Amino acid sequence: MLITIKYFGQIAEVTQKNEEQIETSASHISELLDALNQKYKELKNKDFQIAQNQELVATETKLSGAEIALLPPFSGG
Repeated sequence: MLITIKYFGQIAEVTQKNEEQIETSASHISELLDALNQKYKELKNKDFQIAQNQELVATETKLSGAEIALLPPFSGG
């Protein structure tokens, strides 16, 4: 499955990319994150949320979307 992954804020700084497409056989978000953690070692030290097709999801969620976004913590005020 071809997935587009979008990176924002400090996550984009770690990956040195705003977006990339990867081919994966992962069936759950957690498996995709494992692969990304292997590729970008500093990623596991960062706090972020995951969105699949523009909806926030948990790591146990089945991978079904064509677009994944890794979002840094939001600050409010």
